[in-house]
Amino acid sequence: MTTPTAARLPQSIRSRFPVFERLTYLNSCSQGALSDVVRGAYDDYLSGLETTGSDWDAWVGKQEELRDLLAALLNTARGNVAVTTSASAGLSAIASALDFSGSRNRVVTTDLDFPTSAQIWHAQARRGAEIHTVRAGSSAVLDLEELAAAVDERTAIVTVPHVCYRNGAHVDLAAVIEIAHQRGARVVVDAYQSVGARPLDMQALKPDFLVGGMLKYLLSSPGAAFLYADPETTADLVPTVTGWFAARDIFAMSIEGFDPAADARRFEAGTPAVPSLFAGAAGLALMLEIGVESTAAHVAGLCTQLREGVAEIGGTVATPATAAGPMIAVRSTNAPALVAALANEGIIVSDRDGNVRVSPHCYNSAEDIDHALRVLTAQKGLLV
Repeated sequence: MTTPTAARLPQSIRSRFPVFERLTYLNSCSQGALSDVVRGAYDDYLSGLETTGSDWDAWVGKQEELRDLLAALLNTARGNVAVTTSASAGLSAIASALDFSGSRNRVVTTDLDFPTSAQIWHAQARRGAEIHTVRAGSSAVLDLEELAAAVDERTAIVTVPHVCYRNGAHVDLAAVIEIAHQRGARVVVDAYQSVGARPLDMQALKPDFLVGGMLKYLLSSPGAAFLYADPETTADLVPTVTGWFAARDIFAMSIEGFDPAADARRFEAGTPAVPSLFAGAAGLALMLEIGVESTAAHVAGLCTQLREGVAEIGGTVATPATAAGPMIAVRSTNAPALVAALANEGIIVSDRDGNVRVSPHCYNSAEDIDHALRVLTAQKGLLV
């Protein structure tokens, strides 16, 4: 039964997401549901093309609007935020700024990382980087003792996800950052699977870098992402992967040298995906209006409901019990078949690594979880 507390948040906003007129959408870990304001933002961009053509001042202004919104989301100064086209672009810029020719050439990653992160760091082996992967194993919980043993005086950077894309496992970011900083290493956090659904405060957390994107829990679409850089620990790093939007003055148009921005904008690159800036600003403004903290509390309740329901029907949740959302991964004997069976009943989820990923957000209700549990019950033969 839906309690008043569980119903309050989705009831107040659900009408702004038309997908719920047709489907039970539980796939925000892949793509956030489209809202009325994001659709309107794309219309605004197209209308501008019709009325003014190439309005670069307005487009750059939209990027700065998004930067301000990201700074508010992350509780940091706007100058600490770079607007990128993807998390990969941000990570590649960070990697290009590191010198692996000296004694600090080790990169410590984990097997909870998203492939783009691992692949970017492995690509640095051609530049002298030594890659060491700490494996969480079957528990899906990162062993901090093993991480501490891997991070030493040779380590340049430690890379971890906040939430694992495969199974929803959380990483204790504060502990990882403390371990790395005690040994003089920097940390980059991949927050793509949590930002917008879990609060992230850069002043409290103090990572050296954090990357994420707009298309999941920030309610936007592909083509807009971000990078946070701590000015106190990263000011000496200047990327060689760059572009004209990374310049101190993007309209100087100089071809005689490279004059990078002094702040985090130096990690930007070429022309941004302008339509995605419009969508990104609209989606993020809506998410800030809804509230990340209230969303996190609401989603934690839905994830508990789902976890308990799966246990009652004899299924197995791959997500560690310490993880409060925003994703619950359910083990399956045939995850693609189970995803298809759910889709046949109007429930949209996704799968990775033998798990069916169910990822509720601010707009989901207890009835959505009940619907998914009814179909999972009917498909018990596909559960582990």
